[in-house]
Amino acid sequence: MTPVQFGWAMPSGLSEKEHPGRYLEVLRKGLEMVKGTYDSAWIIDHLQFDDRELMEGWTALTYLAAQNPDLRFGHAVLCQSFRNPALLAKMATTLQYFSGGRYILGLGAGWKEDEYVAYGYDFPPANVRVDQLDEYVQIIKAMWTQERTTFEGRYYCVREAYMVPKPDPLPTVMIGAMGPRMIDLAVRHADWWNVSWTTVEDYRGMVEQADRALERHGRDPRSMRRTWFGGCVCAPDEAGVKKQLGDQGPRPGGITGTAEQVKDTLRQFIGLGVDYFILGTPSMPDFTTLETLLGDVVPTIQAETR
Repeated sequence: MTPVQFGWAMPSGLSEKEHPGRYLEVLRKGLEMVKGTYDSAWIIDHLQFDDRELMEGWTALTYLAAQNPDLRFGHAVLCQSFRNPALLAKMATTLQYFSGGRYILGLGAGWKEDEYVAYGYDFPPANVRVDQLDEYVQIIKAMWTQERTTFEGRYYCVREAYMVPKPDPLPTVMIGAMGPRMIDLAVRHADWWNVSWTTVEDYRGMVEQADRALERHGRDPRSMRRTWFGGCVCAPDEAGVKKQLGDQGPRPGGITGTAEQVKDTLRQFIGLGVDYFILGTPSMPDFTTLETLLGDVVPTIQAETR
């Protein structure tokens, strides 16, 4: 069995109305807590989400990666529509250089129409966004490995693009994929396949699709790591869980429950091949979930899978 690893999905902002000035304090405390137990820290890439406080993902990640050399860092996941692929290839290479090889490139096709419209991006149909991401990844990988890159696609093109230095080592490429065409794309291009906010039952069907795609493309299933991203609310007992949830109740697709219940859910995902969990802690600045994960859940799961 592959040893299971964990990443912390950092909050992308805190309400200044409820917690004025505490965002950076919460991030720093959380990052100090996870060091030595977690492998990595992650942040989302959204421009707006209702009326929530929200930091820009690339800027936040580079700042925090520089301050925390004991962790790897990644985005879950970057929206391909927001940045030119050739520029992103160079950005990722630059961060890989300055971080000493600690960057994981997470990519997705984008889905949140209102932020596209609000920030002036075109929002094409889903099938077009998938095709765009296909070209996007090809350009990035070519620029990482070829002396000069020329690519003439339907949506993106580069001509004699030159980029030095090359990333060494190449960043891990993680693609977020939950539908059949995106899963097929991940099988063709990704080192890691990621799903987000997904139940065990729904994930089981996605695994079947991934297995068929792996066979279709002749890829060794062991060569594609399977990762899960989503929120987690847990505590030693039911009362602690209810306190964190308040009046909202659990968010669909997240992992919620006592430490024992959360461990049981993780074990079910592990049985389906997941060996990397990127767990958010939406109850921040309440640290109960993170404390319970670090003190009980994560050590138990890691001991079982060593």
